[in-house]
Amino acid sequence: MSVLPMKRVLIIGLRKDRKQMLELLQRKGALQITTTKADEDEENDVFKHIDMSSAKTTFDKNVVLATQALGVVDAVVPPQGGGGMFAGREKMSLTDYQTHTAQREKIMEMVYDINALAKKRAEIQADIPKYEAQLEALSPWMQFELPLEFAGTKTTKAFVGTLPNEQSMQQILEDIHKNAPTVEGVDVSIVSASSEQTCVLIVCHKNDAATLEEALRRMNFARPVVSGGVPTTMSAELQNRLSKLHEAEESTKDKIASYASRRDDLKFIIDYFKMRSDKYEIISGLSQTKRVFLIDGYIPAKDANALQSLLESRFDCCIELKDPDPSEDPPVKLKNNWYATPVEGVVAGYSLPNKFEIDPTFVASLFYYCLFGLMLSDAGYGLIMIIFCAVVLAKNKNMEKGTADFIRMLLGCGIGTLFWGVMFGSFFGDAATKIATTFFGVTEVPNYFPFAPVWFDTIKEPIRMLGFAFIIGLIHMFTGLGVLAYMDIKQGKILDAIYDVLFWYMLLIGCVGLLLTTDMIASMFGLNLNLPPVFGTVMMVMALIGAVGIILFGGRESRNPFKRILKGLYALYGISSYLSDVLSYSRLLALGLATAVISQVFNQMGTMAGNGPVGIVLFIVVFLLGHTLNLLINALGAYVHTNRLEYVEFFGKFYNGGGKEFTPFKENTNYYNVQE
Repeated sequence: MSVLPMKRVLIIGLRKDRKQMLELLQRKGALQITTTKADEDEENDVFKHIDMSSAKTTFDKNVVLATQALGVVDAVVPPQGGGGMFAGREKMSLTDYQTHTAQREKIMEMVYDINALAKKRAEIQADIPKYEAQLEALSPWMQFELPLEFAGTKTTKAFVGTLPNEQSMQQILEDIHKNAPTVEGVDVSIVSASSEQTCVLIVCHKNDAATLEEALRRMNFARPVVSGGVPTTMSAELQNRLSKLHEAEESTKDKIASYASRRDDLKFIIDYFKMRSDKYEIISGLSQTKRVFLIDGYIPAKDANALQSLLESRFDCCIELKDPDPSEDPPVKLKNNWYATPVEGVVAGYSLPNKFEIDPTFVASLFYYCLFGLMLSDAGYGLIMIIFCAVVLAKNKNMEKGTADFIRMLLGCGIGTLFWGVMFGSFFGDAATKIATTFFGVTEVPNYFPFAPVWFDTIKEPIRMLGFAFIIGLIHMFTGLGVLAYMDIKQGKILDAIYDVLFWYMLLIGCVGLLLTTDMIASMFGLNLNLPPVFGTVMMVMALIGAVGIILFGGRESRNPFKRILKGLYALYGISSYLSDVLSYSRLLALGLATAVISQVFNQMGTMAGNGPVGIVLFIVVFLLGHTLNLLINALGAYVHTNRLEYVEFFGKFYNGGGKEFTPFKENTNYYNVQE
């Protein structure tokens, strides 16, 4: 429920220990190193920066090559099992890490072999279609016993090729006579014919060759797309080549598949070079001499002494810990209890608190699950979310923290959804009632959940739900103002808390109290408060005091009385934004009604075929598909609009953000988490 205090760290170590110390810091993941590479003119005669960009480029290239090799193996032998997106990284002991590191050159040789095999296989796969296309082009010529390049004899000229569409010998001769009337003694042989083309051998006297060739050109005559001998001989050669290519492709595939058992080595080498690349990026920014190097950064105060003891026990080094200077803007790391921690991602999605603000995560979490549950408000959907999240968390112990926190947040949202679903009597809509009346002949349903709401039915009493939504909204916004007052008081700004919070409390509470005395509000929400006249008077006085206070002190930063009053009036105009903020909470009614009505529509559709076998099947199909779609769409809507209420209506009252996230030097790996 707080922002962890930071310590500034300066480490002076011996250069011979640089590699081991940085690897230790990387495994611990507790220190944010702020040292960045300086320009040459910032360096002095003692400390220098070493350019490690060449080595880093090599490591990045190895990461790419190893990733390609793993992709090749996975494409040939898809990985089996695994926990998918929720599995997280496997834990690896330091001993295993060192053992694998000793084998890195052999693993990279395997990477090169796999990529070479993949390249060879790709070339083979590119050649196969070429030969298959040639075989297909030869198929119409298989009855032709001469070479396709046959040009004739000493006294004759032969034309081997194709004419468009299917043509008879008579048609061909007529077209030749029409286009070359002077040519006589032409012999036409049809090799094969189809709807697309006619394969022919046309022979004439050599003296008529030029005239006939021009006539054939006008007839769209074309030479064969393949050549190289007698078609049957060419076909046999092509089939032999194809057979060898398929064998080579299969052999290459088998060799690639043989590396599937070493998939873990490929994963390791990817992580290994990724860690080395990150380490060398840090080295490039370190100030160094021939014998020592400096590390400057931030660490959470609670981890500082432990890290200092660890480093001093292993290396000859000097470590200085101190509080950040007031002018510094240290990075932000949040620390919350089990209830609020899942909502840290929501706060970070908006902005982390700056150094003058408190961590709003806990107070935001008090409303988050409630608001989400009100928008989805179906006990069946909540139960599904709870079961799904609980199973995922139970089965994936190595899940990454960010993913685990998000699943825990959904678990809390599911509990909130279950609670409000019970209160409003929605369990997959009115599924229990529809099943009882349609398939079991029940005429009077019981007056208890899931047949009846514990509190009230939002579909039958939407105005009551709207009033409840506005009450939730007022509590939400008043809490935000309360947090603002707390921060002001904590910083010693007691008058600011009075001017910016107390006066607004008085104005808003007074206005709400006056509204409760009106017949319109009483009739709209079915209220019968019987408030005495003095109540309205008290509320009016309270509102007036608040308004006057805002006018007088809303522009207090201005010394000019006239400008001060004008700014105060403008500040008072801000009450319109409070009105729009309160109205924004009507989305609690809108989304809750949408979920309930849509689910009831699907239930009604499922019972349209009656209670026979067909009706039962139809109900099951419509029930599963309809409620799955309704859950997914409205859960997404509830998530988006809950965040919106937190960001705009709640955070807008007290929170600015702007803090920089604490990003320690750690193992940014994909598959393994090396344990110290």
